[in-house]
Amino acid sequence: MMTAESLAMLAPMTPRRLAIAFALLSVCSPALAHSGGVAGGFVGGLSHPVFGPDHVAAMVAVGLWGAFLGAPAIYLLPVVFPLVMAAGGALGILGVPLPGIEVGIAVSAIVIGMMVAVAARPPLWIAAMIVGVFAIFHGHAHGTELPPGDNALAFSAGFVVATGLLHLAGIAFGLLARWPGGRFAVRAAGGAIAVAGLMFLGRLVARFSQTDGIRFS
Repeated sequence: MMTAESLAMLAPMTPRRLAIAFALLSVCSPALAHSGGVAGGFVGGLSHPVFGPDHVAAMVAVGLWGAFLGAPAIYLLPVVFPLVMAAGGALGILGVPLPGIEVGIAVSAIVIGMMVAVAARPPLWIAAMIVGVFAIFHGHAHGTELPPGDNALAFSAGFVVATGLLHLAGIAFGLLARWPGGRFAVRAAGGAIAVAGLMFLGRLVARFSQTDGIRFS
């Protein structure tokens, strides 16, 4: 299972090894991605994002993109995502329906990863809007998987903190973009995340073909 600490250890890796690592991320522990089978409370919320490789990939990508863009995006994007995600979590806890949650999460890894891979530099408000829209899907997924009878506030605080740590892991690696070789490694990491997102999406399509419907929560 990938944690913030293990992601931070990827820094000395070559781009090829990094791509392999993120590809492995897409197939590790698939049964835990949205199982809800974690402890409740703050600890449950804290561990919930890292039990979903699709969540990990997208959240690290936000940090990578922020670091790649530099100030003020490096500060803004990792703040926008958890704030909007918390709102999405509240919708999930309240039972407000949102279609295509898993698809939105997979697409978030594809889009944000590609933004890093192609060195996209849109206006700050567009970057923030992209990040914010996808944060709703991640938050809603967390909120709907709140363990029955658990403390919603503590659980929400846990997954927001975990998200922040994953952003920091992405930022730490993304700071390598200050050097030419590091810039290539960061863009390679973005490409690897996009590939992982495609794999997540492909898995959803396969599930759709087998069951005539995609689980949207």
